[in-house]
Amino acid sequence: MLLVREELRRSETAGEHALSIGVFDGVHEGHRMLVRRLIAEAQARGLGTGIITFHPHPITVVRPDVSFSYLDSLERRVELLRELGIDFVSVLQFTSELQQVSAYDFVRLLVEEAGLRLLVVGDDFHLGRGREGDTERLREFGQDLGFEVIALPLLQSDADRVSSTRVRNALAAGEMGEVATLLGRPFALRGPVLHGDERGRKLNFPTLNIGVAADRALPPNGVYVTRAHVAGGDYNAVTNIGTQPTFDGATRRVETHLLDFEGDLYGQVASIDLLHRIREERKFAGVDELVAQMKRDLQTTREWFA
Repeated sequence: MLLVREELRRSETAGEHALSIGVFDGVHEGHRMLVRRLIAEAQARGLGTGIITFHPHPITVVRPDVSFSYLDSLERRVELLRELGIDFVSVLQFTSELQQVSAYDFVRLLVEEAGLRLLVVGDDFHLGRGREGDTERLREFGQDLGFEVIALPLLQSDADRVSSTRVRNALAAGEMGEVATLLGRPFALRGPVLHGDERGRKLNFPTLNIGVAADRALPPNGVYVTRAHVAGGDYNAVTNIGTQPTFDGATRRVETHLLDFEGDLYGQVASIDLLHRIREERKFAGVDELVAQMKRDLQTTREWFA
């Protein structure tokens, strides 16, 4: 528990706080509703606000055999939570040792180190070793340790709960409109502009090769209408996610062509909003057929924005 104490103390947690706890992967509309309620309840009680989050995702420790990908990077999750008006976000390293900490010991630590006076969570929330700390147990602990618990019904959309899993499933299906509805914003990929093989430039379709982390969730391979934010500018764009099968590629890449732009952006960090899936990726008979399809994709993109 010493590591957790140190991590909390580094998060400027002095004072009394209303807190919420979770991974908040995607910071989707359900998360945002919870955070807004957290802030409102804190203001009514004269408390500061904080989020306790974990990295890596607990599932990667509890089930190391399970492959897991994130909807947002840790940096972006913290950024989004702070943008909502949270006073501090404390990132705790999730380890096998933390996995064995009881729910009571964990919330007692939050009382001692983060001034926990109010805990706001979803009604299906569980905490601690073996998920022992449901909301009723946490209320019992609160009576002993001096904090309240508010358990919120989770946000519904189309009769289903909004969840990170639901967002991930919509993303895997390439349903970018549904993903944007669930997130409350377009799904975005962010990374540095890297040097590629410059094949697009040779075909008169120069692209930005975006370095996306290997643990990021991606939609299916294909061509997408996108909006690029890079070097202080915003550009309509068309993006290909895939392996370039026409050239027998093997590495999955994210390559973006900016409409009506000329210039060198190597080394810049680009953020790409994926707005609409045009088509799946496929292998063409040759370069001429590929270029003809790229021109059609470009026209489709212009029409979509128009």
